[in-house]
Amino acid sequence: MKPGIHPDYHPVVFRDISTGTMFLTRSTMTSKQTIVWSDGETYPLVDADITADSHPFYTGKARKLSVTGRVERFQQRYGTRK
Repeated sequence: MKPGIHPDYHPVVFRDISTGTMFLTRSTMTSKQTIVWSDGETYPLVDADITADSHPFYTGKARKLSVTGRVERFQQRYGTRK
C-alpha cells in the first residue's frame, strides 16, 4: 500500500441502539464517545441504528407482506370471469 493515502484503520466498538448489543471490530469511523472494553482498553464508541443483531433478515423475524399469489389477489379484487 502507498503510505499517506489511506485512512486510519483502528479498533472501534459499535453499539446497536435498538438492542444494546456491542461488538468490537476494526473501522475507519471515529467518534467523540469512548468506552472501556472488557480487555481494559478504551475504544471509540459508534451507535448504529441497525446491525445483524436487530435486522429482520438476520434475526429470522421478517414479516411476510402477502401470502397469496398475484392471481388470487386479482381474483379477490376483481372477481373471476364467467
